[in-house]
Amino acid sequence: MGRSLQSFTGYVRPFSIIGSRQASGCPFSKRQRSQIAPTAALTDEVFSNAKPYSEVPGPKPIPLLGNTWRMVPVIGQFDISEFAKVTQQFLDKYGRIVRLGGLIGRPDLLFVYDADEIERMYRREGPTPFRPAMPCLVKYKSEVRKDFFGDLPGVVGVHGEQWRTFRSKVQRPILQPQTVKKYVAPIEMVTEDFIRYMENARDEIGDLPKDFDNDIHKWSLECIGRVALDVRLGCLSNDLTNNSEPQRIIDAAKFALRNVAVLELKAPYWRYIPTPLWTKYVNNMNFFVELCTRYINEALERLKTKKVTSENDLSLLERVLKSEGDPKIATIMALDLILVGIDTISMAVCSILYQAATRVKQQEKMAEEIRKVLPDPSKPLTYADLDKLHYTKAFVREVFRMYSTVIGNGRTLQEDDVICGYHIPKGVQVVFPTIVTGNMEQFVSNPKEFKPERWLEGNGRLHSFASLPYGFGARICLGRRFADLEIQVLLAKLLRRYRLEYHHDPLEYAVTFMYAPDGPLRLRMIER
Repeated sequence: MGRSLQSFTGYVRPFSIIGSRQASGCPFSKRQRSQIAPTAALTDEVFSNAKPYSEVPGPKPIPLLGNTWRMVPVIGQFDISEFAKVTQQFLDKYGRIVRLGGLIGRPDLLFVYDADEIERMYRREGPTPFRPAMPCLVKYKSEVRKDFFGDLPGVVGVHGEQWRTFRSKVQRPILQPQTVKKYVAPIEMVTEDFIRYMENARDEIGDLPKDFDNDIHKWSLECIGRVALDVRLGCLSNDLTNNSEPQRIIDAAKFALRNVAVLELKAPYWRYIPTPLWTKYVNNMNFFVELCTRYINEALERLKTKKVTSENDLSLLERVLKSEGDPKIATIMALDLILVGIDTISMAVCSILYQAATRVKQQEKMAEEIRKVLPDPSKPLTYADLDKLHYTKAFVREVFRMYSTVIGNGRTLQEDDVICGYHIPKGVQVVFPTIVTGNMEQFVSNPKEFKPERWLEGNGRLHSFASLPYGFGARICLGRRFADLEIQVLLAKLLRRYRLEYHHDPLEYAVTFMYAPDGPLRLRMIER
């Protein structure tokens, strides 16, 4: 879930040596010519031959304001909602490595547009890699609510031994395939309720409401609530009010994630004084803590009277409660899953459904595959059924490649490194802009072409580190199996019975916290 699209095909161009600076001199531009093997140690000779950090190209900071002014409304050059565009402009103007320094209150950002370098860095990292944190969440967990989070504050916005210790307590049940298989039926039930909700929400010509993206958030929350809290939250009720608990959870999750960029890329006055935005952020997070605590305590009471003969009788939440004996571990796990899961999965689904509705040929191929796997639409889904949906999964991968919901991953360097021929000091935050690298000619054949088949065929370029929607290595997204399950179940159930169409102005993509279609998602839903 994780970490994470203006129509990208409109402005992403295949990378070309011609027309871009070559000062970077990246030694890893061709895999077979890499000068440093992915797992090799860096030698003194490599460092001595590297160019100094000061020579890394990028926007030049000005006195006092640094580069922060570029993100300020009216006078600034960069609109946060178009940051995917900005990352492409960096590549076009400066080359395959770009330094954005002079950011008030935070380390430099180093953008790396080379999949071979990205692979090398991922493969060399140790057991506790540092992902660039959300300082606002770090401050909340480590200072504002240290009374609650203590020494095991979860996996989101946490690093080092604290992160590894907490993850070791929850990753086994979350990542085990047999755990995920138990949730096919519950997620299918939620999805069937959602499709009925969609049927009733259509107008006389079959168009879904203009705020359909909020309905997708309701489905996503209902799924996550079923997994993380062991309850149906009632998100798909037709009479939800704006002040209902499910809608408040959705609004709080959107606010918490979508204001991260505002809090972190603009002047961080909230670190020193309680600004209105920071105060609202804290109140939203307190709401999450109270909510998760209440539901986890209820689950603990149910578990006390539940007859258990084997581990297979336990849900994910119950397994964590039983193995750890500390309800706070389960509460923090649920909070992290809800916090990063709702908006991430929802925006990914908005993008997938929009692309399906506007790509008729590919949608019909998915529908045909689903019909073959599910000849009887009333038959319950199984995990084996989902396993056979190869083209449908490839379609999702291709959407993630061209319109990456998460615009980038990254790492905070824990030691000096040599990247693209430059000596990069410890502490710099390295950004891997998936939104760009997944659309570069060096790493993907014909990247402008939307071609799900590329994930099923062995021919053509498709660098495995150019598009990593869930990250890689020790810090790969903890909830990725559940995210995949929810998306696959929705597509299987929806496209088996309905055709999606779109008859309005094309939607551009923009960044909130995720990269997704910007505007009313007025899909038309027609019975097949």
